[in-house]
Amino acid sequence: MIERKITVDGNEYTMRASALIPRLYRAKFGRDMVTDMRRLADAYKKAGDEEAQLTAMDLGVFEDIAWIMLKHGGMDVGDSPEEWLDSLDGIFSVYEVLPVIIEMWAKNNKTTSVPRKK
Repeated sequence: MIERKITVDGNEYTMRASALIPRLYRAKFGRDMVTDMRRLADAYKKAGDEEAQLTAMDLGVFEDIAWIMLKHGGMDVGDSPEEWLDSLDGIFSVYEVLPVIIEMWAKNNKTTSVPRKK
């Protein structure tokens, strides 16, 4: 399990990534988080190019994943990403929070097992 603190709208939040996250995500949103994270990470890499931007769909996936990780971190973020976003006084930078999510996801997916020799 990986935990990180982030600041959004002047408030500190705890995000958590664990093996449970994909299951929570699928139960709440009916989509595969592994596929969505891969697509989102690719879109973020492309957005490093000055002409590329995240699409509305990418932003929606980002908000859903951020909300699930915050909820899993024990934060009071409402019953939906929309409720959480509506509670914020301002806006926050996707480009500050998304790298944290991508890093946490990568660390959480790193295996610690050693393959057996054949």
